[in-house]
Order: sequence, then C-alpha cells, then structure tokens
Amino acid sequence: MAASIGAASCRALFCRSWGKRLSAAGRLLGGARGLAAQGETHLGFQTVPEAEKEQRVYQVFESVAKKYDIMNDSMSFGIHRLWKDILLHQMNPYPGTQLLDVAGGTGDIAFRFINYIRSQREYQLRQKLKSHQNLSWQEISKSYQEEALKPLGGSQVVICDINKEMLKVGKQKAQHLGYTEGLSWVVGNAEELPFDDDKFDVYTIAFGIRNVTHIDQALQEAYRVLQPGGRFLCLEFSQVNNPLISRLYDLYSFQVIPVLGEIIAGDWKSYQYLVESIRQFPAQEEFKAMIEDAGFLKVEYRNLTAGIVAIHSGFKL
Repeated sequence: MAASIGAASCRALFCRSWGKRLSAAGRLLGGARGLAAQGETHLGFQTVPEAEKEQRVYQVFESVAKKYDIMNDSMSFGIHRLWKDILLHQMNPYPGTQLLDVAGGTGDIAFRFINYIRSQREYQLRQKLKSHQNLSWQEISKSYQEEALKPLGGSQVVICDINKEMLKVGKQKAQHLGYTEGLSWVVGNAEELPFDDDKFDVYTIAFGIRNVTHIDQALQEAYRVLQPGGRFLCLEFSQVNNPLISRLYDLYSFQVIPVLGEIIAGDWKSYQYLVESIRQFPAQEEFKAMIEDAGFLKVEYRNLTAGIVAIHSGFKL
C-alpha cells in the first residue's frame, strides 16, 4: 500500500514537473511566433522592429567608418589581416575571376584579391617565358609590354556595400594605395543585390552577414548572382570551441572592446552592439545548414583561432 502511494506521488510530481516545463516551452514558442508575426528582430541583445534594424546598423557603420580599419587592428591585435589572407588563399582565384565582395566597404578583401591576381599573372608570365627559351630580347620585351596592358587578366572585383561612408573610405584607401584598375564600387543591399543572375565567379562577405536583417535572404541573393560553378565564401565571427578560451574571449569582448571603441573611435555603443551581434550569430553547424538551405552544395567550414572566426564555403552546382 505504501509502495503504491509512493509510486502515485512520484507520478504526480513527474506530471506536474513536465507540465510546468511544457507550459514554459509553449510560452517561449509563442513568444518566438509573436516576434516573427510582429516583424521584430535582434539588434545585438535588443529586440527591435525589422524596419528599424537596417537603419540603426547603417548608423553604426556610418559612425565608425573613418576609424573602422584602425579599430580592426586594435581589437584583433592585427590578426584580422591573417584571417583575410587565409580567405584569399582558400579562394585561390585565377586571372579572369569575377569577384563580388559584399559588405566590403573599406576594400580589405578587394585589395588582397587584386594583389593575388597580380602575383598569379606574374607567375604565368615567368612560366611562359621559361617555355620559350629561344626568344630574342625584343620578343621578351614585347611580351612584358603586352602583359602590362592587362595585369589582372580580365579580373574584376565589385565592392558592394549598403553604407556610403564605408565605400567613401574604401575609395580613398584605393587612391592612396594606388589601386586604379579592376575595381568597381556599388551601393547595394545584401538582401536585394543590384546585379543580374549568374554574373560572378566568386561571392565573398567578410564580417558583414551577421549585420543583415534576413540572413536567409542574403544567402539566396548570393546564390542568385553566382554563375553555375561559382563559389560562396564567408568569413565571420563564430562560436569558440574551447571553454577556457571562450571565457577569456567573452571577458575581453565585453570589458575591453567597447572601451577601445570609446577611446579610439569615440563610440562605445557601436562596439557594444558589434560584440553583442557576434553572440547572436548562428554557430558553425547552424550557419552551414542555412547555406545549404539556400541551395549551395559541398558546404563546409574551417575554424580559425579556436573558432573565434570561421570561413564557410559552398558552391552553386
């Protein structure tokens, strides 16, 4: 009898416990549905109307544009340069490649792309001359002159950014660094790109996709503008896979980066948003699934610096 009463009590407790959990889960699900129904989204840790996010993100980057590159060096101790170099080596573009770099306002990826293509062209020329050992010096000189007229072999990079101030900084950098050929600057939204279908060989977006309102829509646009056989490459902050590094990284992100933003760029809030937006971005596997949902195949990712950032790659096949 006692055993029967005890069993009944346990069942009652079990039912009440799971009833509370299911009720809480229902409230969370209802809240999520309400969020979607009301057209709301996340801006860092805040919840805002979708229509408001785009404008507020625009204001963030408008505010930090002039100090953006300096802050990148300061926040990452210059490691962001290595991450971007790795992205280019993974891309391994060839002369003639047509690249679209979205959210690439200050030109970091575009300039690396041009440097990479130039080095490829120089290598091709050296190999060509080696295969023609009996050429006269006049023929060799003529060959160099012909190559000088097309140093990029037809390659072109289009830098597309929604923020005019970021593009302005990029254009100034290009002029200062002597990049005059193979560059186009276009104001455009990643969620509604102003380009024809099947236009580019490679689409890159570095540290930009977490700032768009509808990531799935941006991925669909990337798929649309790539040619069949084209490649999608995304360099973005991700989820740290080491618990100790994760704790240190969180401490640095929330206690140091906003302070650096205030000291260097005079803008605490913008950098508070940036570190919060990193935590809201999907983890590696979840983002991989989103890329696959957009239609890309052979999707994979590569963690860099213990997962602080990751490079996701996919192909339009």
